[in-house]
Amino acid sequence: MLYLLRHGLDDESYIGGWSDVSLTKEGERQVLKSAVWMKNHLAIQKIISSDIKRARETSEIVGRVFHLPFDTDINLREQNKGLLNGIKKTEALERYPEYMEGVDIFTVYPQGESLKDLYVRCKNYLEKLNEVDGTLLVTHRGNINMIYYLLYGKELDMDKEQFGVGHASVHELDMSLKKIRRIY
Repeated sequence: MLYLLRHGLDDESYIGGWSDVSLTKEGERQVLKSAVWMKNHLAIQKIISSDIKRARETSEIVGRVFHLPFDTDINLREQNKGLLNGIKKTEALERYPEYMEGVDIFTVYPQGESLKDLYVRCKNYLEKLNEVDGTLLVTHRGNINMIYYLLYGKELDMDKEQFGVGHASVHELDMSLKKIRRIY
């Protein structure tokens, strides 16, 4: 069994994507709570994290609870929002209004990627994934959502909320059965 953990809350007044926005204090508390729950319910033996700051910070907290180091993997990065990565949403609305409203799965962010690109990237990663049981992948809502789309055979759309991938939520991934579900 593999597990996925979304990073904790970060400052949502900024565009996420590949930005280096840190976890908030609330985000740190969320992650600690999830890590303690995992310690009591799961046998995590290895942690692999997105190399984006909020995911690394999440992995550091989980690693302290489990007394484990973590490796990073750029394939676990969130959707690349290109020139919008890490800028204030108010500024993005002024400078790039066409990317703040009315985007679809094929909209490519300037110097970034589309949601469809993220889907393909996650599909390729999932096909090559050969981690052993007890591995925790620390990543982002977009990546976890893409795995739900892939394993449920659901057509990709713009609904970010439908799979319940909240901050610091834990998901169980059974590669042999090709199933994923939220467990915390």
